[in-house]
Amino acid sequence: MSYRCLTDLTAADRSTFYFTALKYAHYLWLQGHAGRSILALTRALYADVPEEADILQQWPLPYAALRWVTANHQGHDFPGNPRISFQHQATRLRGDRQDLRRARAWAVWALVCSAKPKLLGDHSQGIDEPSIVEIAAGLNQYGHRKERALWQATLAC
Repeated sequence: MSYRCLTDLTAADRSTFYFTALKYAHYLWLQGHAGRSILALTRALYADVPEEADILQQWPLPYAALRWVTANHQGHDFPGNPRISFQHQATRLRGDRQDLRRARAWAVWALVCSAKPKLLGDHSQGIDEPSIVEIAAGLNQYGHRKERALWQATLAC
């Protein structure tokens, strides 16, 4: 597999793109590329898959996978700090479905902070980090009906 697995699917059905992104993330993890695996999982998370899509019944939004990859990567030497990455995504994402993608970025940021509390955040830009309650409210407002519960169950692990 390669990045072309996803770039070749930009006009494909969103469920197909979502599932391919999950498979590609798994492939990257097995190849020892935790950072790139997180990027592929993020592509899946941000894909415009409707909550009633069959694929989400078998393969729910990848909050658990994102936390697992972060927690199981040995050390703190990611090729790009995922805590800072999601912090920046949450404050800088623009365009289509901006509010949903920002809510999801903050949700993953919280998972990363929980899984690897020693990863430093970006405190140089005066970013106000939301509380768990605020993140849950964002997922309630913009996410799928059961998304907040899925995220909270992952956070509790």
